[in-house]
Amino acid sequence: MTPADTGALTTVGAVASVPGSDSRMAPGGPGYRRMSLALFLAGVATFALLYSTQALLPLISGEFHVAASDASWTVAAATGGLALFVLPASALSERFGRRTVMTASLAVAVVVGLLVPFAPSLGALVVLRALQGAALAGLPASAQAYLAEEVRPRALVTAIGLFVAGNSVGGMSGRVITGWVAQEFGWRVAVGVIGVIAVGCAVAFRLLLPAPRHFRAGSLRPRVLAHSVRDHLADPLLRRLYAIGALFMTVFGGVYTVIGYRLTEAPFSLPQGIVGSIFLVYLVGTVSASTAGRLVGRLGRRGALYLAGATTAAGLLVSLLDSVALVLLGLVLITAGFFAGHAVASSAVSRTATHGRAQASALYQSAYYVGSSAGSTVGAVAFHAQGWSGTVGVGLLAVLGVVAITVLGSRAARVAARREPVPA
Repeated sequence: MTPADTGALTTVGAVASVPGSDSRMAPGGPGYRRMSLALFLAGVATFALLYSTQALLPLISGEFHVAASDASWTVAAATGGLALFVLPASALSERFGRRTVMTASLAVAVVVGLLVPFAPSLGALVVLRALQGAALAGLPASAQAYLAEEVRPRALVTAIGLFVAGNSVGGMSGRVITGWVAQEFGWRVAVGVIGVIAVGCAVAFRLLLPAPRHFRAGSLRPRVLAHSVRDHLADPLLRRLYAIGALFMTVFGGVYTVIGYRLTEAPFSLPQGIVGSIFLVYLVGTVSASTAGRLVGRLGRRGALYLAGATTAAGLLVSLLDSVALVLLGLVLITAGFFAGHAVASSAVSRTATHGRAQASALYQSAYYVGSSAGSTVGAVAFHAQGWSGTVGVGLLAVLGVVAITVLGSRAARVAARREPVPA
């Protein structure tokens, strides 16, 4: 661990003062490209590992002779482990440094990823996946805190959008690769290949990421951390952003956990490789996440969230039709809406928090992955009970929640504006 990783002060989440001009990174400036590529690769590894079994659930169901709702726990356990441990991991990043914690997080996750193919039973597979999710917990919140400290505010939405874009590429490539590899060699070889790819991403991430210049170490005292968490949970805007992240991920987790079952069953009956290729629509998420900054600039944060919610809902409705082309269109819309909404909400958390940024981001990530676990489980149960229409119904309720929360935020903003004193 280097001095740049740890710093010397004790203020939780404080950012070093910058005399004179702002020395933080900006597009075109020193270190920005290396930082962007490093965190992009970290995002690729995170989502590729986290959702490595999602496209393979029909094969896992077949090998272990279990229903979709049982196999879905290989996804829910990973996202649940991440949700449970993201807050403790963020506390470690306040003390030991963002880069140190992100590096350790990826290292442990890839080691567990190389063990996953050897799971002897569904129970063992679920346990390994939970451990993998817990290991990955150190990355998302620490990455957002790193960006909030090291990147100029005007470039923050774009920088976080690039990290989220890496998530989308990881989610897409992981599912496409596993789909085709599994078709030829089985699901165990497929998840092993993802583990090897993640090793390469982890090594490149550590070599590329610039040492932090504005981090100052905080305290690991529980009282200090609890005070920071209470402050964030007491902020109405942050609470709304946490709920929005959870609801968007409920849609996404449910849809992508179940879609493999829908497409391998009648009337589509597609082979596993083709089903894996469906996840190429994640590239749409790469674009929508990376352009979220421009969307906020044109429509404002709430306007961007309305558009993201409407796009997601339209995709859910289109996906109800029994046509591969229309199901694909529906997935494109769902993916574009989800990644745009996630990038807008997560960047707003980083900008809103004035202290304990790692905790603020960790609370968002915890809510986000609780939403993923809930979506994976409830979406699979709804599919078992009502088919694809049941999963779509769960998604539409979640989108309705996003819209309702955004409306409440708009009203709260208008009330606050009216209460501001008028200058004499």
